[in-house]
Amino acid sequence: MRTAIQGCGTALVTPFREDASIDMNAFEALVARQVERGIHFLVPCGTTGESVTMSFDEQLQVIRATKNVAAGRVPVMAGVGGNNTAEVVRRLGEVEAIGVDAILSVTPYYNKPSQQGLIAHYKAIAGATALPVIVYSVAGRTGVNVEPETLLRLAEIPNIAGVKEASGNIAQIAKICMTLPEDFAVFGGDDVVTVPLIALGGRGVISVASNEIPAEMARLTQCALDGKLDDARALLAKYLPLMEVNFIDSNPVPVKTAMAYMNLLKPVWRLPLVATDSSKGARIRGVLETVGLL
Repeated sequence: MRTAIQGCGTALVTPFREDASIDMNAFEALVARQVERGIHFLVPCGTTGESVTMSFDEQLQVIRATKNVAAGRVPVMAGVGGNNTAEVVRRLGEVEAIGVDAILSVTPYYNKPSQQGLIAHYKAIAGATALPVIVYSVAGRTGVNVEPETLLRLAEIPNIAGVKEASGNIAQIAKICMTLPEDFAVFGGDDVVTVPLIALGGRGVISVASNEIPAEMARLTQCALDGKLDDARALLAKYLPLMEVNFIDSNPVPVKTAMAYMNLLKPVWRLPLVATDSSKGARIRGVLETVGLL
């Protein structure tokens, strides 16, 4: 296998203090909570972690803290991406030195490269590290989709180990699962499609909702992987309202709002993200009460 990582991984939020500096004590407590509640792997410095508003030194601090608190109990898949290929390549060595288990690298945003450009970008990244590289395809945020044919080309590179597929397009996900090599890991990027993605042959999910409910999302994912689809569907039915309300505003505004209600962090974001409006905040609180989190 190109990577043994599977199951439910949490796209970790980054808690901030009132002055917008990273609250490392809160972050370490969140990581410990994840591990103690049975999450399968951890993903610091992704979109949900507001990595694009963090300096590289801050990203290293967060990745290092994740690795230290996890202490080998679960794998760490670190977000190292961007729209400047040379800069991403430069950063890989320092992240690899921390001892992470894999790299998650988002497609270049704003540049809107061609499919050939994406292939060249990921070839450069794969050539700069010995770690497994997971391609992160999220066209809704980056403006460019990684086509299944492009993933087939990328799969020819031994350490390009999988994809976080966040298109929400079940037809595309099905094609990827049906045509990519069996050892190429397909992770969902949307909590709501975890069960069908695994039924199609996917390896798991990189989850937002598991910030709030790590044990439940880990159990849902494992049930799906074990073929216990009735149990997985029951968990999905219970927590579907939470998965949906997490995206009534720009991620990670709703999930951090919910976590603030749960007393897990302070409701602080870095600009240009701001707090959600009061009506959406009330909806989030209502869902938390409905699913028993408040």
